[in-house]
Amino acid sequence: MENKRCVCIGVSGGIAAYKALDIVSALRKKDIDVRVIMTESATKFVAPLTFQSLSQNMVTTDMFAEPKAFEIQHISLAKRADVFLVAPATANIIGKVANGIADDMLSTTIMATKAKVIFAPAMNTNMYENKIVQSNIEKLKGLGYEFIEPASGRLACGDEGRGKLADVNTIVEKVLDALESKDIPKDLLGKKVLISAGPTYSNIDPVRFITNKSTGKMGYYIAEEARDRGADVTLVSGPTNLKPPSGVKVINITTNEEMKEAIFENYDDSDIVIKSAAVADYKIKNYSNDKIKKGDGDLVLTFVRDNDILKLLGEKKTNQILVGFAAESTNISENARRKLENKNLDYIVANDITSSDTGFGSDDNKVVIFTKDGEEINLDKMSKRKVASKIFDTILRKR
Repeated sequence: MENKRCVCIGVSGGIAAYKALDIVSALRKKDIDVRVIMTESATKFVAPLTFQSLSQNMVTTDMFAEPKAFEIQHISLAKRADVFLVAPATANIIGKVANGIADDMLSTTIMATKAKVIFAPAMNTNMYENKIVQSNIEKLKGLGYEFIEPASGRLACGDEGRGKLADVNTIVEKVLDALESKDIPKDLLGKKVLISAGPTYSNIDPVRFITNKSTGKMGYYIAEEARDRGADVTLVSGPTNLKPPSGVKVINITTNEEMKEAIFENYDDSDIVIKSAAVADYKIKNYSNDKIKKGDGDLVLTFVRDNDILKLLGEKKTNQILVGFAAESTNISENARRKLENKNLDYIVANDITSSDTGFGSDDNKVVIFTKDGEEINLDKMSKRKVASKIFDTILRKR
């Protein structure tokens, strides 16, 4: 068990304490070593024995209890943890940590750990919105502590509003992401990375537009990878159904022109620019301000070329590393290399859109990375997050 990833879960005294049981169970099913610390008030809501049964570890509640082995418990738990989760996090524990108070096992262990600490607040709406609580939260965020925003709905006290513990699946995913990012090298510290993702719309009339099948997943995974490597990340995103990555500046756009403006506003200050968006190449020649009515015959629309954003970036490039994407159905290598040269790119990532199990909409991809010095790097089918990692590995290796 010593070699397993370890998550320390702090349970403070709120009615949502019972939901922490589901978090422990979900993490144990991932073969993660879970250590639970409960405040005295938390034990009034859920018995420690229940957490002990689910975690298969002794539960710590008393800072002065006789240790099971010769070790200082708050120090040993602090060192053991790869990620430290506080769920539910009450106003009390948030306030203690924000103001340097360590007067029980949970607050003391949080102070002693160097692991990433994530708070999942749960409390009455008025308490959560209290200026003191919000000030404490902002203070902790500024110090590098992370928060999972509470959900809105009917609370145990009968009030309606924000303050419910976030969905258990959301919390578990956040913890798993934190574990995965723990071992990622921080080799982009101090770098600014600009990424585009998703489709753009070319409007026909107030209710109709043309677009493509891009879901934005590849660009979002690239943004997460850059963030976890320590970069300052800006993501310019077309319309998607994806949740914005935490810790990333997201600029939402709809059209080609809006994407162009957002990219160029951030271009000069960027060190690495990765254009993974599927931008519309054409726009309607004569946009109709009124909804086009259905007629008896066929409808003929005329389209004209829109901005070639990637080519414009290549022409304006100074010290930036510029990476493009090529979604191809035929002559992949030839088309990608031509695009690499014509648009003055440093790298281009090409993939075959005819594949049924990779590309648009899939969580996996199979790509070839072409470099301006002639190298060709073939990547077998892998998750898009791993593709993102390989892209940055290639860029940093070549520098």
